[in-house]
Amino acid sequence: MELRSSRPRTTIVTLSQQAGVSASTVSRALKGDPRISLSVRERIARLAVDAGYMPNALARTLSSGRSGLLGLVLGPSSNPFYAMLLEEVVAQSAERGLRFLILHAGSGPIEDRTTEALLQYQMDGCLITSADMSSRAAEICAANGVPVVMINRVPRLHASSVSCDNAEGGASIAQHLLESGHRRAAVIHTGGASSNGIDRERGFIERFVTAGGCITSTFDGRSVYEGGHAAGYEIAAMAPERRPDCVFAVSDVIAMGVVDALRKAGLTVPTDISVAGFDSIPEAARAAYDITSFEQPIVAMVRRGLDLLVDRIAEPALPDEAIILRGRLIPRGSTRRG
Repeated sequence: MELRSSRPRTTIVTLSQQAGVSASTVSRALKGDPRISLSVRERIARLAVDAGYMPNALARTLSSGRSGLLGLVLGPSSNPFYAMLLEEVVAQSAERGLRFLILHAGSGPIEDRTTEALLQYQMDGCLITSADMSSRAAEICAANGVPVVMINRVPRLHASSVSCDNAEGGASIAQHLLESGHRRAAVIHTGGASSNGIDRERGFIERFVTAGGCITSTFDGRSVYEGGHAAGYEIAAMAPERRPDCVFAVSDVIAMGVVDALRKAGLTVPTDISVAGFDSIPEAARAAYDITSFEQPIVAMVRRGLDLLVDRIAEPALPDEAIILRGRLIPRGSTRRG
């Protein structure tokens, strides 16, 4: 049976008839055009809400000048860490009555069209959990008063940030391996310009080499499982006297690929070679992998990031801030002890 509504569909034309103004005036009012007086915008907003033309939140937008929408930029779905981050952002945002629209998901830099979408949808701000901002994108946001906060990233300009102490995390992994008697390490990095990966690698190498260890080789893990898997095969193929006694991967998803490749090649983790990662994602903590990792304080990072964003929406003149939080080392069965 076909269901028909007894109420005709509300359009710009029917709203203009109710309001006693032209359709173009209604259209401009609904877009928040300041050329339309505030009283007229509010009256049209009320009519639109009563007619079911738009949600109440949009009516508030017309009177407050704010959309209540925030842009969200996510990392690639191939890395479970970003799923964890998204879940926490959604949970904490709901508690604050914030609403996010995903603008970008995946690897690679933020494109100018992503930034333009922030303006087209009149978003109040943007939360970035991955990717780098081009100088043009940053300038567009700054010029239009759109605050940007980066979580799990350190910005270069026009943004605030909350990140884990990545360099200290890398150093903690190095110290753990050194204390367990390891002296020959391979490092698997992201191969990109990610500040996280660079700082983790730098922290690890500085601590490991300063204490007398040796970096035997480095590999590009491309921030994906497959990259770690390829590197693991290369390590397994090395002659025993050349092979490192431990591997540090700058993310758990890379470390998981390494573990699988080493085992497939006939090596035992950690008896033959230890493997450590970073992020402490649930998948890497499962018994099948049991990967030693450095855990990022995701709950605290998201909380502080949302604080920074909300504060800058309320007070645009606030200066940018860069907050660094401490994580913690979680030793597991993928690294041998002593």
